[in-house]
Amino acid sequence: MRFDNRSRVSTLVSAWMPTGDETPQGVAGYFGGGQDSTYISGIDKITFSADTKTTLSATLTTARDLAAGMANSGTVGYFGGGTDPNNLSGIDKITFPADTKTTLVATLTSARTELAAMADSGTAGYFGGGEGSGGNISGIDKITFPADTKSTLSATLTSARRRLAGMANSGTAGYFGGGFTTVRVSGIDKITFSGDTKSTLSATLTSARTVRAGMANSGTAGYFGGGNDGSNISGIDKITFSDDTKSTLSATLTTARDLAAGFANSGVAGYFGGGYDTADISGIDKITFVADTKSTLSATLTTARRNLAGFADSGVL
Repeated sequence: MRFDNRSRVSTLVSAWMPTGDETPQGVAGYFGGGQDSTYISGIDKITFSADTKTTLSATLTTARDLAAGMANSGTVGYFGGGTDPNNLSGIDKITFPADTKTTLVATLTSARTELAAMADSGTAGYFGGGEGSGGNISGIDKITFPADTKSTLSATLTSARRRLAGMANSGTAGYFGGGFTTVRVSGIDKITFSGDTKSTLSATLTSARTVRAGMANSGTAGYFGGGNDGSNISGIDKITFSDDTKSTLSATLTTARDLAAGFANSGVAGYFGGGYDTADISGIDKITFVADTKSTLSATLTTARRNLAGFADSGVL
Protein backbone atom coordinates (compact mmCIF):
# COMPACT_ATOMS: atom_id res chain seq x y z
CA MET A 1 0.00 0.00 0.00
CA ARG A 2 1.26 3.45 -0.89
CA PHE A 3 0.35 6.65 0.91
CA ASP A 4 1.05 10.13 -0.47
CA ASN A 5 3.95 8.98 -2.70
CA ARG A 6 5.70 7.11 0.11
CA SER A 7 6.11 3.37 0.58
CA ARG A 8 7.28 2.98 4.16
CA VAL A 9 4.53 2.91 6.78
CA SER A 10 6.96 3.52 9.65
CA THR A 11 8.10 6.69 7.90
CA LEU A 12 4.50 7.77 7.48
CA VAL A 13 3.73 7.33 11.18
CA SER A 14 6.68 9.46 12.25
CA ALA A 15 5.80 12.11 9.66
CA TRP A 16 2.10 12.22 10.54
CA MET A 17 2.16 12.11 14.33
CA PRO A 18 3.21 15.71 15.11
CA THR A 19 0.70 17.52 12.87
CA GLY A 20 -1.51 15.05 11.02
CA ASP A 21 -0.20 16.52 7.75
CA GLU A 22 0.34 13.85 5.08
CA THR A 23 2.49 16.10 2.87
CA PRO A 24 6.30 15.80 3.22
CA GLN A 25 7.81 19.06 4.40
CA GLY A 26 10.40 20.11 1.82
CA VAL A 27 13.50 21.81 3.15
CA ALA A 28 15.86 23.00 0.41
CA GLY A 29 17.43 22.38 -2.97
CA TYR A 30 21.13 22.52 -3.81
CA PHE A 31 23.00 23.57 -6.97
CA GLY A 32 26.65 22.50 -6.95
CA GLY A 33 29.69 23.09 -9.13
CA GLY A 34 29.54 24.26 -12.74
CA GLN A 35 31.63 26.61 -14.80
CA ASP A 36 31.68 30.35 -15.46
CA SER A 37 35.12 31.51 -16.56
CA THR A 38 36.60 28.83 -14.27
CA TYR A 39 35.50 25.61 -12.62
CA ILE A 40 33.35 26.10 -9.51
CA SER A 41 33.45 24.26 -6.16
CA GLY A 42 30.68 26.22 -4.42
CA ILE A 43 27.23 24.92 -3.51
CA ASP A 44 24.20 27.24 -3.44
CA LYS A 45 21.17 26.33 -1.31
CA ILE A 46 17.58 27.41 -2.06
CA THR A 47 15.44 27.23 1.10
CA PHE A 48 11.94 26.30 -0.06
CA SER A 49 9.93 28.14 2.59
CA ALA A 50 10.82 31.52 1.07
CA ASP A 51 12.89 30.61 -2.03
CA THR A 52 15.92 32.36 -0.54
CA LYS A 53 19.52 31.58 -1.54
CA THR A 54 22.49 30.97 0.76
CA THR A 55 25.91 29.49 -0.06
CA LEU A 56 27.30 26.58 1.93
CA SER A 57 30.59 26.88 3.77
CA ALA A 58 31.19 23.30 2.58
CA THR A 59 32.42 22.97 -1.00
CA LEU A 60 33.01 20.17 -3.49
CA THR A 61 36.31 18.32 -3.05
CA THR A 62 37.57 19.97 -6.22
CA ALA A 63 36.14 22.72 -8.42
CA ARG A 64 34.32 20.93 -11.25
CA ASP A 65 31.58 20.97 -13.85
CA LEU A 66 29.44 18.36 -15.62
CA ALA A 67 28.82 16.30 -12.46
CA ALA A 68 25.44 14.77 -11.52
CA GLY A 69 23.38 15.10 -8.34
CA MET A 70 20.83 12.94 -6.52
CA ALA A 71 19.54 12.71 -2.94
CA ASN A 72 18.29 10.38 -0.24
CA SER A 73 15.69 12.99 0.66
CA GLY A 74 15.56 13.95 4.32
CA THR A 75 19.06 12.58 4.92
CA VAL A 76 21.85 13.30 2.41
CA GLY A 77 22.61 14.46 -1.13
CA TYR A 78 25.36 13.34 -3.51
CA PHE A 79 27.39 14.97 -6.31
CA GLY A 80 29.22 12.40 -8.47
CA GLY A 81 31.72 12.49 -11.32
CA GLY A 82 32.39 15.55 -13.46
CA THR A 83 35.51 17.28 -14.79
CA ASP A 84 38.09 19.40 -12.92
CA PRO A 85 39.42 19.33 -15.87
CA ASN A 86 40.32 15.64 -15.48
CA ASN A 87 37.39 13.23 -15.46
CA LEU A 88 36.40 12.26 -11.92
CA SER A 89 35.11 9.08 -10.25
CA GLY A 90 34.63 10.50 -6.75
CA ILE A 91 31.30 11.13 -5.03
CA ASP A 92 30.83 13.95 -2.51
CA LYS A 93 28.11 13.66 0.14
CA ILE A 94 26.23 16.56 1.78
CA THR A 95 24.60 15.53 5.07
CA PHE A 96 21.34 17.30 5.98
CA PRO A 97 20.59 19.48 7.94
CA ALA A 98 24.13 20.55 8.93
CA ASP A 99 25.19 20.66 5.25
CA THR A 100 28.58 19.10 5.96
CA LYS A 101 30.61 17.52 3.15
CA THR A 102 32.34 14.12 3.18
CA THR A 103 33.63 12.03 0.28
CA LEU A 104 32.55 8.41 -0.20
CA VAL A 105 35.03 5.56 -0.10
CA ALA A 106 32.99 4.07 -2.96
CA THR A 107 33.59 5.61 -6.38
CA LEU A 108 31.99 5.39 -9.81
CA THR A 109 33.08 2.36 -11.84
CA SER A 110 35.15 4.69 -14.01
CA ALA A 111 35.98 8.39 -14.06
CA ARG A 112 33.36 10.15 -16.15
CA THR A 113 31.78 13.45 -17.08
CA GLU A 114 28.40 14.54 -18.54
CA LEU A 115 26.52 11.81 -16.63
CA ALA A 116 23.06 11.91 -15.03
CA ALA A 117 21.64 10.75 -11.71
CA MET A 118 18.34 10.00 -9.94
CA ALA A 119 17.33 8.28 -6.71
CA ASP A 120 14.84 5.90 -5.11
CA SER A 121 14.84 7.92 -1.90
CA GLY A 122 15.38 5.82 1.22
CA THR A 123 16.87 2.95 -0.80
CA ALA A 124 19.48 3.82 -3.45
CA GLY A 125 20.75 6.36 -5.94
CA TYR A 126 21.80 5.75 -9.55
CA PHE A 127 24.44 7.40 -11.78
CA GLY A 128 23.95 6.60 -15.47
CA GLY A 129 25.80 7.20 -18.71
CA GLY A 130 28.39 9.90 -19.28
CA GLU A 131 31.70 10.00 -21.08
CA GLY A 132 34.96 8.42 -19.91
CA SER A 133 38.37 7.76 -21.36
CA GLY A 134 36.94 5.05 -23.61
CA GLY A 135 34.08 7.16 -24.97
CA ASN A 136 30.38 7.25 -24.15
CA ILE A 137 29.10 5.01 -21.34
CA SER A 138 25.94 2.86 -21.11
CA GLY A 139 26.53 1.56 -17.57
CA ILE A 140 24.54 2.50 -14.46
CA ASP A 141 26.15 2.58 -11.00
CA LYS A 142 24.01 2.15 -7.87
CA ILE A 143 24.78 3.64 -4.44
CA THR A 144 22.86 1.72 -1.77
CA PHE A 145 21.71 3.80 1.22
CA PRO A 146 22.71 4.17 4.04
CA ALA A 147 25.97 2.20 3.76
CA ASP A 148 26.95 4.05 0.57
CA THR A 149 28.16 0.91 -1.16
CA LYS A 150 28.51 0.87 -4.95
CA SER A 151 27.34 -1.85 -7.34
CA THR A 152 26.79 -1.78 -11.10
CA LEU A 153 23.50 -2.83 -12.69
CA SER A 154 23.36 -5.66 -15.21
CA ALA A 155 20.83 -3.44 -17.01
CA THR A 156 22.34 -0.69 -19.15
CA LEU A 157 21.09 2.30 -21.09
CA THR A 158 19.67 1.52 -24.54
CA SER A 159 22.72 3.23 -26.02
CA ALA A 160 25.96 4.57 -24.57
CA ARG A 161 25.42 8.31 -24.19
CA ARG A 162 26.45 11.54 -22.50
CA ARG A 163 24.65 14.85 -21.80
CA LEU A 164 21.48 13.10 -20.62
CA ALA A 165 19.23 13.93 -17.66
CA GLY A 166 17.66 11.89 -14.86
CA MET A 167 14.62 12.06 -12.59
CA ALA A 168 12.66 9.55 -10.47
CA ASN A 169 9.28 8.47 -9.18
CA SER A 170 10.68 7.45 -5.81
CA GLY A 171 9.65 3.96 -4.72
CA THR A 172 8.74 2.94 -8.27
CA ALA A 173 11.12 3.83 -11.12
CA GLY A 174 13.74 6.23 -12.40
CA TYR A 175 14.12 7.72 -15.87
CA PHE A 176 17.11 8.75 -18.01
CA GLY A 177 16.17 10.94 -20.99
CA GLY A 178 17.86 12.43 -24.03
CA GLY A 179 21.60 12.71 -24.49
CA PHE A 180 24.17 12.31 -27.22
CA THR A 181 25.65 9.17 -28.80
CA THR A 182 27.03 10.16 -32.19
CA VAL A 183 23.70 11.94 -32.67
CA ARG A 184 21.20 13.52 -30.30
CA VAL A 185 18.75 11.18 -28.57
CA SER A 186 14.98 11.54 -27.94
CA GLY A 187 14.49 8.25 -26.10
CA ILE A 188 13.74 7.77 -22.40
CA ASP A 189 14.94 4.70 -20.50
CA LYS A 190 13.12 3.55 -17.36
CA ILE A 191 14.73 1.66 -14.47
CA THR A 192 12.11 -0.18 -12.41
CA PHE A 193 13.46 -0.18 -8.86
CA SER A 194 12.00 -3.50 -7.67
CA GLY A 195 14.38 -5.46 -9.91
CA ASP A 196 16.63 -2.77 -11.39
CA THR A 197 15.37 -3.73 -14.82
CA LYS A 198 15.47 -1.43 -17.85
CA SER A 199 12.70 -0.74 -20.35
CA THR A 200 12.33 2.05 -22.91
CA LEU A 201 9.27 4.27 -23.06
CA SER A 202 7.17 4.46 -26.21
CA ALA A 203 6.91 8.17 -25.40
CA THR A 204 9.92 10.26 -26.42
CA LEU A 205 11.11 13.81 -25.89
CA THR A 206 9.53 16.39 -28.21
CA SER A 207 12.80 16.46 -30.17
CA ALA A 208 16.09 14.57 -30.01
CA ARG A 209 18.25 16.65 -27.71
CA THR A 210 21.02 16.91 -25.22
CA VAL A 211 19.38 17.78 -21.92
CA ARG A 212 21.11 18.20 -18.56
CA ALA A 213 18.13 19.18 -16.40
CA GLY A 214 15.50 16.86 -14.96
CA MET A 215 13.34 16.90 -11.83
CA ALA A 216 10.23 15.13 -10.54
CA ASN A 217 7.06 15.53 -8.52
CA SER A 218 7.37 12.01 -7.12
CA GLY A 219 4.20 9.97 -7.48
CA THR A 220 2.82 12.27 -10.19
CA ALA A 221 5.16 13.34 -13.01
CA GLY A 222 8.72 14.07 -14.05
CA TYR A 223 10.01 16.97 -16.12
CA PHE A 224 12.89 17.45 -18.60
CA GLY A 225 13.66 21.14 -19.17
CA GLY A 226 15.61 22.96 -21.86
CA GLY A 227 18.48 21.38 -23.77
CA ASN A 228 19.78 21.63 -27.31
CA ASP A 229 18.44 19.97 -30.47
CA GLY A 230 20.60 22.00 -32.83
CA SER A 231 19.56 25.20 -31.09
CA ASN A 232 18.80 25.92 -27.46
CA ILE A 233 15.36 24.94 -26.14
CA SER A 234 12.98 26.70 -23.73
CA GLY A 235 10.37 23.93 -23.65
CA ILE A 236 9.65 21.55 -20.77
CA ASP A 237 8.47 17.97 -21.42
CA LYS A 238 6.39 16.20 -18.76
CA ILE A 239 6.20 12.43 -18.20
CA THR A 240 3.05 11.44 -16.31
CA PHE A 241 4.00 8.46 -14.17
CA SER A 242 0.63 6.66 -14.15
CA ASP A 243 1.00 5.71 -17.82
CA ASP A 244 4.43 7.11 -18.87
CA THR A 245 2.87 9.45 -21.40
CA LYS A 246 4.59 12.65 -22.57
CA SER A 247 3.08 16.12 -22.80
CA THR A 248 4.73 19.51 -23.21
CA LEU A 249 4.00 22.38 -20.84
CA SER A 250 2.54 25.64 -22.10
CA ALA A 251 4.92 27.27 -19.61
CA THR A 252 8.51 27.56 -20.81
CA LEU A 253 11.86 28.52 -19.33
CA THR A 254 12.54 32.27 -19.20
CA THR A 255 15.06 31.86 -22.01
CA ALA A 256 15.98 28.97 -24.31
CA ARG A 257 18.98 27.28 -22.70
CA ASP A 258 21.19 24.22 -22.45
CA LEU A 259 23.46 22.99 -19.63
CA ALA A 260 21.10 23.84 -16.73
CA ALA A 261 20.28 21.72 -13.65
CA GLY A 262 17.05 20.81 -11.89
CA PHE A 263 15.64 19.66 -8.55
CA ALA A 264 12.19 19.52 -6.96
CA ASN A 265 10.35 20.11 -3.72
CA SER A 266 8.16 17.09 -4.40
CA GLY A 267 4.46 17.84 -4.09
CA VAL A 268 5.05 21.59 -4.38
CA ALA A 269 7.34 22.86 -7.16
CA GLY A 270 10.37 22.13 -9.31
CA TYR A 271 13.30 24.41 -10.12
CA PHE A 272 15.60 24.82 -13.15
CA GLY A 273 18.74 26.85 -12.48
CA GLY A 274 21.67 28.21 -14.43
CA GLY A 275 22.65 27.06 -17.90
CA TYR A 276 23.69 28.84 -21.07
CA ASP A 277 21.65 30.80 -23.63
CA THR A 278 23.90 33.40 -25.26
CA ALA A 279 25.83 33.70 -21.99
CA ASP A 280 26.01 31.94 -18.64
CA ILE A 281 22.81 32.24 -16.57
CA SER A 282 22.32 32.97 -12.86
CA GLY A 283 18.50 32.86 -12.85
CA ILE A 284 16.29 30.14 -11.38
CA ASP A 285 12.87 29.27 -12.84
CA LYS A 286 10.19 27.63 -10.69
CA ILE A 287 7.43 25.31 -11.94
CA THR A 288 4.53 25.16 -9.47
CA PHE A 289 3.07 21.67 -9.79
CA VAL A 290 -0.60 22.25 -9.12
CA ALA A 291 -0.97 23.93 -12.53
CA ASP A 292 2.54 23.68 -14.05
CA THR A 293 2.92 27.46 -14.04
CA LYS A 294 6.33 29.16 -14.31
CA SER A 295 7.70 31.99 -12.18
CA THR A 296 11.28 33.22 -11.74
CA LEU A 297 12.92 33.58 -8.34
CA SER A 298 14.25 36.92 -7.15
CA ALA A 299 17.11 34.88 -5.67
CA THR A 300 19.85 33.95 -8.15
CA LEU A 301 22.91 31.72 -8.18
CA THR A 302 26.04 33.23 -6.59
CA THR A 303 27.53 33.49 -10.08
CA ALA A 304 26.09 32.91 -13.55
CA ARG A 305 27.11 29.39 -14.56
CA ARG A 306 26.53 26.40 -16.82
CA ASN A 307 27.17 22.65 -16.40
CA LEU A 308 26.07 22.59 -12.74
CA ALA A 309 24.28 19.76 -10.89
CA GLY A 310 21.33 19.72 -8.50
CA PHE A 311 19.47 17.70 -5.87
CA ALA A 312 16.85 18.43 -3.20
CA ASP A 313 15.91 17.63 0.37
CA SER A 314 12.14 17.32 -0.05
CA GLY A 315 11.68 15.82 3.40
CA VAL A 316 11.05 12.11 3.97
CA LEU A 317 9.21 10.76 0.92
